[in-house]
Amino acid sequence: MFIIVNRLLSPPPMRDAFEAYIACSLTEEMDRVAAYYRERGGGFWVALREAKLVGMFGLERATPDAMELRRMYVDPSARRSGIARLMPRFAEAECRRLNVRRLELSTSELQPAALKLYRHAGYRLLHEVVAEQASNKTLGGGIRRYYLEKIL
Repeated sequence: MFIIVNRLLSPPPMRDAFEAYIACSLTEEMDRVAAYYRERGGGFWVALREAKLVGMFGLERATPDAMELRRMYVDPSARRSGIARLMPRFAEAECRRLNVRRLELSTSELQPAALKLYRHAGYRLLHEVVAEQASNKTLGGGIRRYYLEKIL
């Protein structure tokens, strides 16, 4: 699902950059997802519908008092069915269970529906950054990223 969604997000002139980002993210994170999130004091969950993977997200420690919501994706065939609203609620409940009172996340200008979803769910914009450097957390390449948080 990670590869499929990222390829769908890729504007045609950025295909090579997206493929490099996907490869980096697979090597550093997704190919070792359980260990990656465990090492960062978090976890990774999947949403299933009739035994089919329809969503996913991870939580990792951002600071001593905050977790970061990562890799929240919904399968294109399952969009507009409420899954995207349920996953952040589950993540927020997990944070509360861990006595973490702040949840952070980021999204890009290529995901306006995600930005709208997060704002509607009570996340407030902290800042925007034009990401130049690529990592397993961002494509780089001049894409605008939005950083948000919610006090729980």
